[in-house]
Amino acid sequence: MAVNLKGKSFLTLMDFEPKEIRYLLDLAHDLKQYKRTGTIHQVLKGKTIVLLFEKTSTRTRCAFEVAAMEEGAGVTFLDSKSSQMGKKESMEDTAKVLGRFFDGIEYRGYDQAVVEQLAKHSGVPVWNGLTDVDHPTQILADLLTIEEHIKKPLEEVKVVFSGDIRNNMSYAWMYGCAKMGMHYVAYGPDELAAQLDQEILKKVQEVAAETGATIEISSNPESLKGADVVYADVWASMGEEAEIPERVKLLTPFKVTTELMESTENPACLFMHCLPAFHDFETTMAKEQMALGYDIREVTDEVFKSKNSVVFDEAENRMHTIKAVLVATIG
Repeated sequence: MAVNLKGKSFLTLMDFEPKEIRYLLDLAHDLKQYKRTGTIHQVLKGKTIVLLFEKTSTRTRCAFEVAAMEEGAGVTFLDSKSSQMGKKESMEDTAKVLGRFFDGIEYRGYDQAVVEQLAKHSGVPVWNGLTDVDHPTQILADLLTIEEHIKKPLEEVKVVFSGDIRNNMSYAWMYGCAKMGMHYVAYGPDELAAQLDQEILKKVQEVAAETGATIEISSNPESLKGADVVYADVWASMGEEAEIPERVKLLTPFKVTTELMESTENPACLFMHCLPAFHDFETTMAKEQMALGYDIREVTDEVFKSKNSVVFDEAENRMHTIKAVLVATIG
């Protein structure tokens, strides 16, 4: 049966069947090849989209803007300072207004309920650029990157997420691996495992039972063995400085080092990261925290710059997979 995603919002991979995710990945591969060969596609000519950003981003904004413009669409960017969303105007009213102006809406912010409200009331496709519990466009880019570097089916791939296993990237990976029949290990402290959303885990395990996926939560280093991918994310963001001493103590055993990569017993194991990453001391925050005695790096520079690191391929693939989502839903 043919896949038709026209008019469908992209809020979480949990809303998509495996064959629909497969379709988006295949489309992304094709669109990336078009760009590489200079083939003009532009199926979104005459369309317009709006980007709503309550959280700042480099990759998400650039990926959406370049993807839309290369396909011929116009783009409007609104951040929290340049719109009345949630301040003088309710989210429902904002959605209804924007739906009259634009063919699609991207939202990047905090509460998943916001992106769901936009989808409910706008009447046009809405795309999740990141919320506190999900990051579906990133996972789509990561899956594309895995397929480019690992020559075996996704259902044979094992991904280990090392570190803060209750953050949005860890949950997003659970969704993606469950849907695509993959082996996922959330490798982190038992204290954080106890804080995982049990309702989410239940839903993920239900999907995994249908697809043949394996979803594990572990603090045992043995769970690293056989990994095809080790994934990391930052331990602390701007505004969370007060939590850094406790988080560094808790998460340092799960820092991605050469030794951790070697413990996978897979010399070809990829290192992946959604970026930005603390891997050296060239950022203001890393310098300031190191001066206070806290090494906030979730990955060492040696691993980050190694031949196994594909982090910049991932970053590029944000554009190609987001382009696929735009083309599939409003093209």
